[in-house]
Amino acid sequence: MYRVFEALDELVAIVEEARGIPPTRSCVVPRGDVLDLLDDVREALPPELDDAQDVLDHRDKLIGDARANAEHTVTSANDQADRTISESREDADRILADAKAQADRMVAEARSHADQLVADAEAQAEQTIAAANREYDSVTSRARDEADRMVESGKASYERSVAEGRAEQERLVSHTEVVQAAHAESARVIDAAHAESDRLRADCDHYVDSKLAEFEELLSNTIRSVGRGRQQLRTGSGIPDYAAADYRR
Repeated sequence: MYRVFEALDELVAIVEEARGIPPTRSCVVPRGDVLDLLDDVREALPPELDDAQDVLDHRDKLIGDARANAEHTVTSANDQADRTISESREDADRILADAKAQADRMVAEARSHADQLVADAEAQAEQTIAAANREYDSVTSRARDEADRMVESGKASYERSVAEGRAEQERLVSHTEVVQAAHAESARVIDAAHAESDRLRADCDHYVDSKLAEFEELLSNTIRSVGRGRQQLRTGSGIPDYAAADYRR
């Protein structure tokens, strides 16, 4: 490489010292000396430069091949990506459709189950209310009959007491003291009859009030059972057992 640089320096010196050709910028150089120096440069150059020149000569071809291969790879990758995206989109649409169908089935089943629970609860409530109405009618009828019987008994007792007092009054009417005693006894008997009638009426009222209180408690229990049933329907905990709840009470 030292000879290469030395020959190049000599070529530069020859060109600088050459005689010019006016009016151009050309010059006259000794051809033999220049060719000898160029031969020295060619011989002094290492063989690797020739290989490098070959590489440089094939550089454009290699770059073109690499670019074409890269473009083909990118195109293939894009095509594969498009196919993958399309397949993924189709899979996602299919999965979404399956999920939506499953959700629709579950909603339909839940709605059907809820409707069945509501229907069962309404039927149970209607049965409970019908039983309560029958019990109410029975209790009211018994209370009414018992009240009528006690009232009739009180009236009969009152009428007997009045009749006895009047008979006693008529029997003793001929004597003043006896009459006064008869009046007192008659008043006592009448007061006792009124008191007995009031007592019988109070007993009748108490009996009717106790029966009505029992029926009121039955209706309250029924209403609470229906409320719990509705709450269980809203929370989805199943069909309530109204009859078992009433028996526990």
